[in-house]
Amino acid sequence: MLLYQPSSGYCYNSDSIFLYDFISSFKPRGDMLDVGAGCGVVGLLVAYDNKKVRLEAIEKQASFITYASNNARVNKIDYKIVEGDFVEYSFDKKYDYIISNPPFYHDGANKSKDEVLRIARYADNLPLDKFFKKVSQLLKPHSHFIFCYDASSFGDICAELEKVKMRAVDVQFIHPKVDRVASLVLVHARNGSSSAMQVHKPFFSFDGDAVSETAKIIFEKAKTRSIKCQI
Repeated sequence: MLLYQPSSGYCYNSDSIFLYDFISSFKPRGDMLDVGAGCGVVGLLVAYDNKKVRLEAIEKQASFITYASNNARVNKIDYKIVEGDFVEYSFDKKYDYIISNPPFYHDGANKSKDEVLRIARYADNLPLDKFFKKVSQLLKPHSHFIFCYDASSFGDICAELEKVKMRAVDVQFIHPKVDRVASLVLVHARNGSSSAMQVHKPFFSFDGDAVSETAKIIFEKAKTRSIKCQI
């Protein structure tokens, strides 16, 4: 997939590619909303592989909407994206799937002075409680919420999901290396579910200093080619 993104500032990384693969493992179909789409990478990859997905997106930064719309056009994917703050935006429908690679850097982290980076990276721009409450309002009954987040926040994730009557039913932790703690968690949550949580085997991004075989397979499946430019 050919993906245009800004020549400077925030760019997607392996988190988005791993999330795309995780979402696709559930063979999604129906109405899907990508929250905080950025250049569109996650949603567009999912829609490209899953033809029964009807993809929509929301992004609060106008510059990214231009890139996402262009990427959808170039890759011939039907796409509707709106500009707005997800928590405040008034949607006119509900969804079978809501997906997101949201901002999750901790509030205490040293923040960039770049406004685009601040909005894209830091959790105070989309707090978990408000985020999950809005998701719960927009999901059809017994539908799916799939996202990634900082692994150290997993306890908070489960607590906030419970408050809005959702449950994490599939979880996978991503580790940089075998001897490192998890840095990312992939979560599949559902509303109205009583299923026990399935914790998938851990994923390791690197084997020593080389990209792991599992990661190589996912990168090859995604086949992204990024072009940094100004649109």
